[in-house]
Amino acid sequence: MLFGKKKQKVQETFDKTGKYPVVHASICTGEKVAGFKSIADGKFEELMLIRNDSDLKEFMERYGVKADEIKKEW
Repeated sequence: MLFGKKKQKVQETFDKTGKYPVVHASICTGEKVAGFKSIADGKFEELMLIRNDSDLKEFMERYGVKADEIKKEW
């Protein structure tokens, strides 16, 4: 097969109970990482590197998150 199969976008199963979506952004380098932060202990679980808007859109689709739910932290 020359071009391979097209990837299907499937929503990941991730236990979001007691967690909220966060994008960590570095002030120095501008690097952004999306994940979930625990409400109880504040522990951040890194899930995806965000290089552009399409990566952020993919994160939202993959984990069933809306744009207004995502908090940005520096």
